[in-house]
Amino acid sequence: MFVIVNGERTETRATLLPELLIELSHANAHVAIAVNEEVVPRASWAATTLSEGDAIEILTPRQGG
Repeated sequence: MFVIVNGERTETRATLLPELLIELSHANAHVAIAVNEEVVPRASWAATTLSEGDAIEILTPRQGG
């Protein structure tokens, strides 16, 4: 299926959010994630299913000011 990851159309076999993170090499990264403009708490990642056309934003924290 195809999803949109950080604005780019991406083909994936993942049906759950953690599977997508593994495919994208973000499995152990400290990130925040939103699916279809809703933040997904880390405790809910394992139960978050993905569907064709979902928009996923993966955000990494940065330091600075």
